[in-house]
Amino acid sequence: MPDRIETGTFLCIAGITGGNLLIKGVNETHITPVLHKLEEAGCKLDIQKRQIQIQAPKRLKCVDIKTMPYPGFPTDMQSIFSTALTTAKGTSIIVENLFENRYKYMQELIRMGAKIKIEGKTAVIKGVRKLYGATVKATDLRGGAALVMAGIVAKGETKVENVEYILRGYEKFDKKLKQIGADIQFVQEQSKE
Repeated sequence: MPDRIETGTFLCIAGITGGNLLIKGVNETHITPVLHKLEEAGCKLDIQKRQIQIQAPKRLKCVDIKTMPYPGFPTDMQSIFSTALTTAKGTSIIVENLFENRYKYMQELIRMGAKIKIEGKTAVIKGVRKLYGATVKATDLRGGAALVMAGIVAKGETKVENVEYILRGYEKFDKKLKQIGADIQFVQEQSKE
């Protein structure tokens, strides 16, 4: 079975970069809410024969998201999609209904220039024109992938620490990102013995 969160992640990477990407071997019925939100944000999707072609605008439009149990909007896509919205036109409202502390990664995005206000389970994201490179720390799997995504579009260099979180859920993430044009390098930390 294809990984719906990995599919959604790469669709959102195309979204934030204004890209055009073809993803093969997908089951679109598993990510219907994500596809609807991408279309609402201005992306054109061509879905056929277990593949999705996404054509994103130069800048996404704001959308509101509420996470829900399947088949609703997946909580695992919240950090990924929210990151795509940091550079969207307008203000987006995100409501995380399933997990507390799911917004930890947002503090790191704020360090990169994102404009985000968090009140309880609601985050208000005012889109900015640019994010800026910084050294940031992944605190979980999806938040870590979101920080990598932010680093791809940020001006300057971004270093994401604690990548072991990301490696738990994304196989060959850096290689796949390079295949679609990202300037990324995985650096193995040297032992301090």
